[in-house]
Amino acid sequence: MFARSGPPMVAALLGLTLSASALAQQAPAPVPSPTATPAAQQPGAPVTFAPQIAPIELPLPTLTSEQAAQLRQLIAQGRIAQGLRYSSVEAEKLPADDTALVRTALDYARALHIGRLDPSDFQEDWALRPAAWDPLPGFSKAVAENRIAQWFANLTPPYAGYETLRQGLARYRLIAAAGGWSTLAAGPDLSVGSSGARVAALRKRLAVEDDTTPAGGDSFDAALKEAVVRAQRRYGLAPTGVVSKGTLAALNVPVEQRVRQIMANMERWRWMPQTMPTDRIQVNIAAAQVAVFEGDTPVMSMRGVTGRPGGGETPMLSSMIHSVVLNPPWNVPAGIAQRELFPKGAAYLAANGFKVIGTGPGRRLQQQPSHSALGKYKFDFANPFAVYLHDTPSKGTFSRYDRLASHGCIRLERPGDLARLLLEGSAQWTPEAIDAAIAKGDTVRADLPSDVAVYLLYWTAYGSSSGAMNFRDDPYGWDKTLATKIENRSAAQAVAAR
Repeated sequence: MFARSGPPMVAALLGLTLSASALAQQAPAPVPSPTATPAAQQPGAPVTFAPQIAPIELPLPTLTSEQAAQLRQLIAQGRIAQGLRYSSVEAEKLPADDTALVRTALDYARALHIGRLDPSDFQEDWALRPAAWDPLPGFSKAVAENRIAQWFANLTPPYAGYETLRQGLARYRLIAAAGGWSTLAAGPDLSVGSSGARVAALRKRLAVEDDTTPAGGDSFDAALKEAVVRAQRRYGLAPTGVVSKGTLAALNVPVEQRVRQIMANMERWRWMPQTMPTDRIQVNIAAAQVAVFEGDTPVMSMRGVTGRPGGGETPMLSSMIHSVVLNPPWNVPAGIAQRELFPKGAAYLAANGFKVIGTGPGRRLQQQPSHSALGKYKFDFANPFAVYLHDTPSKGTFSRYDRLASHGCIRLERPGDLARLLLEGSAQWTPEAIDAAIAKGDTVRADLPSDVAVYLLYWTAYGSSSGAMNFRDDPYGWDKTLATKIENRSAAQAVAAR
């Protein structure tokens, strides 16, 4: 559908390429099935959802002794390997009674397929949520056909990004079991020419995650600089090769916190639908990065600016972009107008193209297209948060590595390129027509030839094609919150299963 324009990005940055096995299984026209994407999961659907934990209807399947033993092993190993438990706990022994074991298996299947959380655990802005799913029919069939292991293996998200996280989790658990890594001492910046005990400790610390770190003594040489650059890229930092405060902070995050970060991102994968449009736009909120996929292959990437922490968070959601507004005015949200703009006075508002609409408490602000903070392009999609993708006249933020600075919308580095890509195939909106409309200055809406899916996602951990784990800051604190919720739900379920 899209023309291939712009340098492709590494797909793992946003993580939603299908795994090789899933691609092999795809048919040109998928037939709806119990595991196909339900209507409630389609982009643009309402964010409310049915309870995940549906009542289990009797009769439950009867297990053979061999199947019961197999189930116990699968669940015990899978809870750790799939990131549903932080660590094995003796109190979490599986029930000896077969009926209780089956119920535990069904709970495990739900957790594996649609996540561990209960609907009440979701925050309002975690609007990308799984639909209800009943594992009993599939499990009963698997028991009858003696295909229990295969059935469980097919429940995990069918994406390469999930699999690389699972592998990364295993690796970082081993690092934790071996004692993790030591905290690097604070001090002056380290760079080529530095020497001493802190340099030796830095070399040892880098080698824990990067086995290509060169051996050496306590001198900071060119080879060590390259190892620092690789680490900075893995952490989303400016690749300067100088170990300053930011790099030191990233290296000093405990391995236990990295394990929980991986677990949180694995859980978010389980909220994704089992099938997605292969032509789509993805935004990684935490990394402020935007990618366009055609046929599950990235064909365009650009930097974005996403919501700032502390009140401007960009929500997780999926929807469908239906049109591009050229020369859009900015209808200022009431809260922003009251807090940030009205206090600046009438002279400021007039000088910056703001028009006051209405009077009294209900008055609102609209910034005219000639001055609009939305720039020349706005990409509209339905959602309850009034967020969208848009241009910006302020381009300086894109050169920064920390780009969480908006009120919740996503600013685009290359909005014109994206508009032309999405409008390709339109008889009316040729590139020449788009340029002419922009130059004229009038506000017009250009409908897309066909709607395009958009996903706003929060990935703070992902694996690269080489197997290296990449981490980003958790700017909204969502990783910590989610990991705690997973562990609390898992502990509660373990108690209930006794």
